[in-house]
Amino acid sequence: MSLILPKEKNKPKVNNPRFLIIFGKPKSGKTTAVAALDNNLIIDLEGGSEFLSALSIQARNINDLGEISKAIQEEINKTGKKPYKYITIDNATRLEEICLGYAKVLYKQTPIGKSYNGDDIRTLPNGSGYLYLRQAVRKVIDMFRDLCESLILVTHLKDKMVNYDGQDVTEIAIDLTGKLGDILCGEADAIGYCYRKKNETIISFEGGEGTVREARALHLR
Repeated sequence: MSLILPKEKNKPKVNNPRFLIIFGKPKSGKTTAVAALDNNLIIDLEGGSEFLSALSIQARNINDLGEISKAIQEEINKTGKKPYKYITIDNATRLEEICLGYAKVLYKQTPIGKSYNGDDIRTLPNGSGYLYLRQAVRKVIDMFRDLCESLILVTHLKDKMVNYDGQDVTEIAIDLTGKLGDILCGEADAIGYCYRKKNETIISFEGGEGTVREARALHLR
């Protein structure tokens, strides 16, 4: 079969982001905003959804996350369709903590790590343990990506020092360790900053220097 080159522009095939990150200060309305989405399962890692009318399920460890993923996949296999349009993991900072034990398991599966008896791989020399922590978090996120139309990751923010044209400036970033935040932001189709303005909750996708906000979807921009 010969390759057919396109002669016209393709029409957009995707409307909403397949992977969305929403970040903001604590109590800025992030969980409230995602709870308002129809058919959105919130995987609540720290109990914030218990104060809201929400389609939510609690998870406190990596086994809970595995059981939730397995149950959703079984529902898909049984019905032939995805039971949830959206799945939200709330929040990424807590997810990273939950994945520490999983990261240790991944490290111990390697030849160099099979004799490791420590509790926190982040203490490994030269920061080598963070590689396995990134892998653990990525594996959990990837586990849920194919189970819904859009996966949403809720996270807090932090200040991050960066260098622009030789000057050190502060920008806001998602609260994840090391390179993990940058990697996930690079994979996300949209990154929204959630904040309160009087009695309104606003999610901004306006990009520009000094911010990680951006969106591929035109209607979000």
